[in-house]
Amino acid sequence: MKRILPTILIAILFAMGTEAYAQNHVEFGGFGDYFRLQDTHTNFGGLGGRLGVNASRHVQIEAEMAYDFNEIFTERFTNTSGSVTLQPSNLRVLYGLFGPKIQTSGPVRVFVTIKGGFDNFRFDPRPPSFDTFSSSVNNLRTDNVNAALYPGGGVEGFIGPIGLRLEVGDEIFFNGGAHHNLRVSFGPEFRF
Repeated sequence: MKRILPTILIAILFAMGTEAYAQNHVEFGGFGDYFRLQDTHTNFGGLGGRLGVNASRHVQIEAEMAYDFNEIFTERFTNTSGSVTLQPSNLRVLYGLFGPKIQTSGPVRVFVTIKGGFDNFRFDPRPPSFDTFSSSVNNLRTDNVNAALYPGGGVEGFIGPIGLRLEVGDEIFFNGGAHHNLRVSFGPEFRF
């Protein structure tokens, strides 16, 4: 009897751990993203991360943040002598979003999401690095921060705890009206 009780307790803990794993309570991942800023017809690429926690089997609450690296596009200025000077603009985008993801179940999932948050646009001549990312986050209160709404959808597939996710949506920021922008993200996901 002394040996049976610990064996039963270990079996119960193992079964609870397996059940928790099967329910996949938490997902996290990284992604590369493409962001098309319609106002300037500029394409951005960057990196981001997301964290999701299941509220139920088909609803997950997600938070994500991404930093779109410096996209240098050219602006033309004419001075009084009639010559043209080309100058890089050094525009960057930082965004953070939070909201629900409604999904199907199974190893391949189709989902829709709507998230709210912020878009931060900044001009920064420094090269993109972790330091410029962290100073962007630290200076959010003093810079050009716009409210954002992101409706989107996509598909993700898992083999065990490892998966890939593709998402497409409309990153809408509000500054003197609504500005619609295409955003695509792709990257690995891990669940436990």
